[in-house]
Amino acid sequence: MPREARPLLVAKIGGSLHDSPNLAGWIEALRAWPHRLTLVSGGGPFADAVRAAQPKLRYDDETAHAMAVLAMEQYALALARLHDLDLAATPGEMAEVHERGRIALWRASEMVSAATDIAPGWDVTSDSLAAWLARRCGASALLMIKSVDIGADSALPGLVSAGVVDPAFPDYVDGTPVTVAGPRALAHATQKLASGALPGVPVASATQKIAS
Repeated sequence: MPREARPLLVAKIGGSLHDSPNLAGWIEALRAWPHRLTLVSGGGPFADAVRAAQPKLRYDDETAHAMAVLAMEQYALALARLHDLDLAATPGEMAEVHERGRIALWRASEMVSAATDIAPGWDVTSDSLAAWLARRCGASALLMIKSVDIGADSALPGLVSAGVVDPAFPDYVDGTPVTVAGPRALAHATQKLASGALPGVPVASATQKIAS
């Protein structure tokens, strides 16, 4: 099967994992995915700095949103250097990375700043932007890698109320199958991903097996 016809997985790795020993393990597990994969990073400590500075500098939420997107890009730059990942800003660049059999790590600012269907504000974090990118690129599934585990019967409204995903996330998912993977899922993540399955807990209509 031509690489461009193989399933596309978008995986979002939470910024809260930036100082976790699980970060490197997850990135290595994702390398086992046999098809196309685009990785979205959270903002990590860089987004935390944007939040902390807002009350002092008094910039509005729209400005904070733009700064937080740049924080995602800062974290992506760090991950690319530390974990040998290939940065990509557009679908065309992602396709070039995939053609080389590599993981594409999204530089978010170019696409997000040009989008007219993204509401700027703190309700839209890297979670919703990962869902937006998955829909925009026609991904087969969205894997959300988190620093917490969720229950087997979890639904999107419950994940929002528990703070696992941001408030706007259900609006941006728009039918994309979602699986959430916490720390417990890492132990078998490489094996599952290598077989075309997703580690973690499917949410709503998501299914674990999307390719073979």
